[in-house]
Amino acid sequence: MRPRRRTALTAAVLLAAGILAGCERGSSGGGGDSTAGPRGCPAVLARAKAAVERAERNDAPWNGPTRGPRAVPGKTIVYVAQTMTNPGVAGAAQGVREAAKAIGWRVRVIDGGGTPAGIQAALSEAVTLKPSGIVIGGFDPKSTARQVAQANAAGIPLIGWHAVASPGPSTRPRLFTNVTTRVEDTARISADWVIARSNGRAGAVIFTDASIPFARHKSELIRKGLARCRDVRLLAYENIPIPDAGSRTPQEVSSLLSRFRDEWTYSVAINDLYFADAAPALRAGGRRGSGPPFNIGAGDGDPSAFQRINHRQYQAATVPEPLSQQGWQMIDEFNRAFSGRAPSGYTAPVHVSTAANSAGATSWNPPGYRAAYRKIWGS
Repeated sequence: MRPRRRTALTAAVLLAAGILAGCERGSSGGGGDSTAGPRGCPAVLARAKAAVERAERNDAPWNGPTRGPRAVPGKTIVYVAQTMTNPGVAGAAQGVREAAKAIGWRVRVIDGGGTPAGIQAALSEAVTLKPSGIVIGGFDPKSTARQVAQANAAGIPLIGWHAVASPGPSTRPRLFTNVTTRVEDTARISADWVIARSNGRAGAVIFTDASIPFARHKSELIRKGLARCRDVRLLAYENIPIPDAGSRTPQEVSSLLSRFRDEWTYSVAINDLYFADAAPALRAGGRRGSGPPFNIGAGDGDPSAFQRINHRQYQAATVPEPLSQQGWQMIDEFNRAFSGRAPSGYTAPVHVSTAANSAGATSWNPPGYRAAYRKIWGS
């Protein structure tokens, strides 16, 4: 082989190797501040940007139920909470309280404290009270199979909030309905947001609670969503139970900063509360509140999350559950159960809240839901 030809071939091989290495490594820079064009997933990136743009709109009209049974009087609901330290569980409980007052019912909340024994005891107490209906608030009914069977045998309707993976009725376990956004939509838009904002290049961390099937399923879907873009590298998959988040998250975040440094540019958590606990460690590690890492919560959207987002303090976005609307929906679903009607079949649309579109708000709910439910109930 002639020297000139050998030199040209060597240069071509090195160039190809460099391109491949770049695709495998992913981004180690500033993530969302990148101005370079897409490398590994132009089609995925275009779809992600379009999906995020749609999800960030605030002008979608109420598309929930407008017809249903009039209010059945004199009912009592017990809301059994996985733990009231979970802002999503607490926010949905507040929505139930507010809606029950509007329809003229009584509500009692029993806190399971976030432990299996505590949740079982709370649901046992709820069944013993013989209420008109019970909410399974944010925990797996399979972990309380005996108590669920007792409620079923007593003819007490059960409605779940994030209790099983999908919205709507459930036969095993037997729930009149389960109120939640579609986990597939939430996971997909969270991954799309990372892909779109990073321009297809990111070093990402996922925070989850694998003890909750709903949360574990969501984080697995997020993992698959991120994997659609070859230059989005999953650095770590952190399993931290929600009741332990306050004590464990700061330690894990410090470790992640030490291990990955500037490679870590984005985070997705199955619940916003992880970023409340991550903030002190990120601050101690010298990170600015406005990122990186740019953090999105794939669920809940409690007031503290909106405050972090609006003030650009270690959280950039959330995919909020319409917690108040879902509380009203649960009361409406109970009213349908008491009236011998089928569930409404409504599922709230997916939405992304940022500092740019929240206008300083501390929650997100579909517009018009209170008036719609009041009109249905005649209250």
